[in-house]
Amino acid sequence: MNVMEYLSQKVVQLYETTAFAGLELGNVVMMVIALGFIYLAITKRYEPLLLIPIGFGVIVGNMPTESGVPLVYGEDSVLRFLYFGVEKEIYPPLIFLGIGAMTDFSTMLSNPKLVLLGAAAQVGVFLTYLGALCLAFTPQQAGAIGIIGGADGPTAIFLASNLAPELLGAIAIAAYSYMALVPVIQPPIMRLLTTKNERLIRMKPSRKVTRQELIMFPIVAFLICTLLAPGSIVLMGMLFFGNLLKECTVTDRLALTARTAMIDIVTILLGFCVGASTTAQYFLKGESILIFVLGAVSFAIATGCGVLFAKLMNLFLKEKINPLVGAAGVSAVPGSARVVQLVGQEEDPGNYLLMHAMAPNVAGVIGSAIAAGVLWSQLAN
Repeated sequence: MNVMEYLSQKVVQLYETTAFAGLELGNVVMMVIALGFIYLAITKRYEPLLLIPIGFGVIVGNMPTESGVPLVYGEDSVLRFLYFGVEKEIYPPLIFLGIGAMTDFSTMLSNPKLVLLGAAAQVGVFLTYLGALCLAFTPQQAGAIGIIGGADGPTAIFLASNLAPELLGAIAIAAYSYMALVPVIQPPIMRLLTTKNERLIRMKPSRKVTRQELIMFPIVAFLICTLLAPGSIVLMGMLFFGNLLKECTVTDRLALTARTAMIDIVTILLGFCVGASTTAQYFLKGESILIFVLGAVSFAIATGCGVLFAKLMNLFLKEKINPLVGAAGVSAVPGSARVVQLVGQEEDPGNYLLMHAMAPNVAGVIGSAIAAGVLWSQLAN
């Protein structure tokens, strides 16, 4: 063997030891999508706390490995142990604990009728469930896809892990993508379904809620919600436990930890692991694209149902509700409420709808968890 043959063999061997040898077009496509997520997070500030961990996780997950198995599925990989928290529904309840510790339910308690808007938005979940059944998804898969309309990433992951783990990556990415794209998706629907005069409606300031009400609410609400939907016990329990830590004022250290360090750590792990699980071989399939389409339909229906139900309520109310507030019935807190504020101020810069919109927004968190509990109890094997 001459020198040139020897060197050429070594060059080939060197190439085969790099990731280039196993890199496929699908992996490159996924990396480009991931860069799109990161771009939107940094330049547009669309949910950067979610899209940056997910985006970088997608890049890591689509890097070829020596074994050919994605790191989150490799038996000896550290990422496999971190992904265990996604598969076994450990991370979503912990995030709900943090959400509870940072949520102020006073806006909802001061105007209880706005809770109905959060319930109305869940219609999108069940209509999409029926649509997915018509498209030949199994009942379990259809239920997991439908919950995307609630715009609640942790709830979507929790339900998909139980009902359709094979679709977990696609459902999680779809749910978080639509949460991030709330400022893009919702405004056109809100303007389409409302008139200028409706968007100009001003709502009276809400009453002040007592400390006793705030302390009693998480206990009473947990009992009511879980008696109606036992499947939501885990999520509702953590949500209202976190809220009790906040409102009782004697566990400030625990509440502070839950809503800061703990939820931040879990969000990093959850986002990164979900992103790393979406390798091209598992993700770039026809059903993944269909899930994204159904998720968009579900989210649009949920937004529209909230707005239309507010218009329906106005037929019977003396003090009218600005129908824009109904769009906040999805669970994207506080993104949807901020969108309501922005759209409302386009018509009237002096109209402050944010606090009113927070009522159906936090009700949507409860509503999506109850909807997930109902689907789980009915569809779990």
